[in-house]
Amino acid sequence: MIVKQLSVFLENKTGRLNDVAEILGKAEINMTAFSVADNFDFGMLRVIVSEPEKALEVLKQQKFAASLTDVICLHAPNTPGALSAILNILAKENIYIEYMYAFSENTVANIIIRPDHLSAAVEALQKNKIELIAANELYKF
Repeated sequence: MIVKQLSVFLENKTGRLNDVAEILGKAEINMTAFSVADNFDFGMLRVIVSEPEKALEVLKQQKFAASLTDVICLHAPNTPGALSAILNILAKENIYIEYMYAFSENTVANIIIRPDHLSAAVEALQKNKIELIAANELYKF
């Protein structure tokens, strides 16, 4: 389902990622899934947290540039070809994936995607019986 993802801009210097983890930990906010991408000057932390609005507030209080973005979370079988089948569903609907990341646990892969057309992606996935994950379910992992 649609969940809030926290995006945080990070300077490319030692300890900045840990600063975020420490701030969130002290605020008792759990990080469920995350991805870090970087370029020469800065990094982008994308993270699913237990309390997105609170996380945004505490990071902004500490002068981090952060925002919330809607993403889709879904379950897929942790088997060869499962991701391709899901991406084919979206491609047939002309839905572009801006980025994605995933984590697996035993036989299930949990995938987070940011499509260009959120509601159309949800509709296409539901129509094809892809199991979407609600926010309260995601934080159980």
